[in-house]
Amino acid sequence: MPPNARRAPTSTAPDTYQVIRTGLSGGKGIPETVASHPSVFTTLTAPSFGPVHVRREMDGRVLRCRPRRRGEFCRHGIRLSCPGIHARDDPLLGEPLCPDCYDYTGAVLFNACAPELWRRFIIALRRTLARLAGLTNKALAAQVRVSFAKVTEYQRRGVIHFHAIIRLDGPTGPATTPPAWASLALLTAAIDQATRAVHLQTPAAPGVPARTLAWGRQADTRPITTTGKLTDARVAAYVAKYTTKAAECTGTVDRRLTPADQLDALPLRDHARRLIAECLRLGKLTELAHLRLAAWAHMLGFRGHFASKSRAYSITFGSLRADRAAHQRKQATAAGLQPELDLDSTLVLAEWHFAGRQSAPSRSLTGGEA
Repeated sequence: MPPNARRAPTSTAPDTYQVIRTGLSGGKGIPETVASHPSVFTTLTAPSFGPVHVRREMDGRVLRCRPRRRGEFCRHGIRLSCPGIHARDDPLLGEPLCPDCYDYTGAVLFNACAPELWRRFIIALRRTLARLAGLTNKALAAQVRVSFAKVTEYQRRGVIHFHAIIRLDGPTGPATTPPAWASLALLTAAIDQATRAVHLQTPAAPGVPARTLAWGRQADTRPITTTGKLTDARVAAYVAKYTTKAAECTGTVDRRLTPADQLDALPLRDHARRLIAECLRLGKLTELAHLRLAAWAHMLGFRGHFASKSRAYSITFGSLRADRAAHQRKQATAAGLQPELDLDSTLVLAEWHFAGRQSAPSRSLTGGEA
């Protein structure tokens, strides 16, 4: 994880798994009846900023990247097709077919504005639910509460998308049951409409016209069930793994850039280098200063939290850490290793002992490490 990236108050996947799982099946103070509340797994993606090399699968088969019967070329003379079948670790994945045609400005601005797009999506979702239910916004809030947890994933092309669990509760959260009319079908329809309705306009700047940003067309919403492929355990495990990832899959650096850094000398993919260069260029414009693109160039413009949740979704990361600390203190006290400590006490390890050193790994006769 890049040291300057904003993550949730924990960097461990097990904690995120616990937070997500308890919000789907209960436990740790969350009633098990929450499992009966309408809940879906939603993925919100970015729009296209130009064709890139992709790996596509269907029915267990890996398809060709971008096959085209007619040999179309861009204005730079680059063929806009790729008949290849890419492996999962193919370095071409995410690379534009024509870097000069790729909309690097749009990609960077989308990353920077994605947290605001999400905020507007949640507002639009509540309003859409009220409209579909024939209620006012105030009347809806008195009967239904929208709870969610989400994580951020970087695609190989360097643009983020969100994976989210969205759940309908009663007015006070998971301990109360939503009304019968707050169904799974209603939630799915509201998410679809809210996704298509949300947009955001960026300010115009010298050489950068104003543009409207919105979610991509590949939004996906599926119900979470207790059996089948999309169970609560599978969803929690799938979401939790992204708390250990950041922008490294895009080929960027794992730290903030400094004025002393020479962009051409950094170990970057060319595509990531162009995205970072665009962040630095746009960051100099007064009209876009509020996006802090230069400071977050190493994250390709994204400066939001990698994992977040609504207040009433489930337990908090802080409560998990507090329970773990209390358990460890109890065990240590029972074993006579240390006296009972106050909650505000800080335990400092003041003694170190040399345990030994390990020799460098030897080479086997076959050339590999032993």
